[in-house]
Amino acid sequence: MHFLISLALAGLSTQPVWASNDRTTSDVPPYVLEYAPLVWLHSQETYMPSDIQQQVDHTRPNVNWTTIEGVQSPLNLNNLDTLNSMGNTSVYLTSLEGIEAEPEPAWFRGIRPDAQGRTVDGTGSVIIITDRGNGTIDAFYFYFYAFNKGSKVLGMEFGDHIGDWEHNMIRFVNGEPKEIWYSQHASGQAFTYAAVEKKDKRPYAYSARGTHANYAIAGTHDHAIPGFNLPAGFLMDYTDRGILWDPVLNAYTYTYDKTTAAFKAVNSEDPVAWLDFNGRWGDDQPPNEPEIFGEAKNVGGPNGPKFKGLDRQKVCPSKSCFVLPIRTFSVKAS
Repeated sequence: MHFLISLALAGLSTQPVWASNDRTTSDVPPYVLEYAPLVWLHSQETYMPSDIQQQVDHTRPNVNWTTIEGVQSPLNLNNLDTLNSMGNTSVYLTSLEGIEAEPEPAWFRGIRPDAQGRTVDGTGSVIIITDRGNGTIDAFYFYFYAFNKGSKVLGMEFGDHIGDWEHNMIRFVNGEPKEIWYSQHASGQAFTYAAVEKKDKRPYAYSARGTHANYAIAGTHDHAIPGFNLPAGFLMDYTDRGILWDPVLNAYTYTYDKTTAAFKAVNSEDPVAWLDFNGRWGDDQPPNEPEIFGEAKNVGGPNGPKFKGLDRQKVCPSKSCFVLPIRTFSVKAS
């Protein structure tokens, strides 16, 4: 069984309690957990955090909607990277039931966090630590969901997909948190650590209903234009204080070497190979899927953490980066 990070006082203390195992504390600075985000899932959320291995169990690797032959069995997080030689980035972990299955498969709905904020019997979060040198550490907090429910525009739904990776990133300088990134669809927002809402040291991330985009505040969020977060519009996300999820209570933890692009598990029991998988974590966009203005109801699943800018120069994954000192809507800097 992989390592479960334990925290004091029913799982919501800011001070970590290190379990007795082969974890090397020099690889995980204590502040990476002390300042780890807490995630507010929406009160009407249907699609909860999901176990990463479960996604593999309920899918089959396809290329161009054709099942790949000769795949290792059982396929798991310790050998998922072998698919790279069988289609590389064209591989899609394709659901057995299909995205339009009726009734909807129960595994789409993930694991509801318990009263302590833990996803019992499932790991849907990943911590990846990158040492940038000169006292700068980037800590990535990834959140996985089996299904993404898209937004509605004029009564039409767009952007449903199987598999969903979202993340926060906190940049630490000499052990102090300076900036934090919130992923939102094709873009996101960056803030100073001082600006965001917290429980003690730990920032809050508000996960939007269905889409799981991460916001620094509760409320309504128009995301029609990447880099903006307006309180009204026609392409809306909704966040509130519904269900509190503490991702670090059940997380895989790794270091990432930006020079070699290699991952190393902090605990020897955590699987590593899956992080090198180059394919997609869900179905491909169905053939002949109707599109309106280039947007479809059902779209392809996302790629994994290695494609999320682990060696980014700034707290934002893009070269342009505007770090907000207050929790308001933002305009992406040019």
